Amino acid sequence: MPSPSLFEKSSPFSGVYFMLMVNRMQMLYYFIIMPRHLVHPYMIMGIMAVGILSQVNLMLLSKWFSSDFSVQGYQGFVQLLGERTVRVFAFLGLFLISLRITVMTLGFVEIAHQYIFPSMTSNWLILSIFIVCFYLASQGMENTIRFVVIAFLSTIWMVIIYYSFFFPPIASMHDLYPLMPPEWSAISWKGLLLVWSSLSGVEFLVCLTPWLRPKQKMLKYLTIGNTISVLEYLVLFISSLLFFGSNYLDKTKYPVLDMVRYLQFPAYERIDIVLISVHLFVLVFVNSIFILLFYGAIRILLGKGVRQTTRMGFAASFIIILVSILVINEWFWKSGEEQNIWLNLQIGVGAFTYLLVPAFLLVATKLKGRFKV
Repeated sequence: MPSPSLFEKSSPFSGVYFMLMVNRMQMLYYFIIMPRHLVHPYMIMGIMAVGILSQVNLMLLSKWFSSDFSVQGYQGFVQLLGERTVRVFAFLGLFLISLRITVMTLGFVEIAHQYIFPSMTSNWLILSIFIVCFYLASQGMENTIRFVVIAFLSTIWMVIIYYSFFFPPIASMHDLYPLMPPEWSAISWKGLLLVWSSLSGVEFLVCLTPWLRPKQKMLKYLTIGNTISVLEYLVLFISSLLFFGSNYLDKTKYPVLDMVRYLQFPAYERIDIVLISVHLFVLVFVNSIFILLFYGAIRILLGKGVRQTTRMGFAASFIIILVSILVINEWFWKSGEEQNIWLNLQIGVGAFTYLLVPAFLLVATKLKGRFKV
């Protein structure tokens, strides 16, 4: 009996699952370092403005979910763009997926190494995380998508902790002024780019449309997920401003984690360790989704997009990603300057793909003229 396909589609999902995926994909690593790069109080308005632009982008993306091509998956992309073009995009997708997995994983590993396992070799941390990712991804795309419920419920409560920083004696309204920028600097524009890139990753959901229940109004689900993410950004940034002040906010590398170390809880003192540990659920979920997409892109590139998946092929794809990350961690991630290069590269690439993909798919489907009414 042949083994079940990793991309089997037996029961379609409601839009609620995609809403949860939008939110958790937008709450990966960047939110931990975001306050340090925004610094100024007027960036509160910047987060809101970028959130509105992201909503416009999601409106364009929702058009893809309502098109005739989306429900057909790989064959829909072939009909829309042609097989050769799809292979080209699959090749580019390998780079985009690898870069995103690498930066997010190594960023999280660095945090775990600093706060939880300072004496443990980072390569062992990477290996431990990827063993869990391999197990989850090996259960297939359907079970991996279902895991988003666990990832969401395990982490959504974290934002409640930061509301304690909104009240005296920590909070002072003077830390929230000025709300309007006296002038814009290159650092301010870079901060807005970081917020936009933080909201990216959602564009990869176009590859998961075959698992979505057809004829759903996806815009409302995408809107809710995006709105929750923007509200979480605002809570974390404002609480960081109230705790550190704009003059000292850029002096700490991980303000979102450092500030909770000052909170006193009767049952547990190191709440920062708890936050980092539960965030692992989100990292494992997102990495597992991207590992499966990486394997799917390789199959398309080799002309095997419609054939049965194999355990050997999936294992080989997983090993390629794992070895690449270990090599980068060992030789290209150690110094702060090298980390900034990788981080800036992912910020730029993520912002570009999030801007381009929805618009490109909208134009392509419009030219084909097959929108569902």
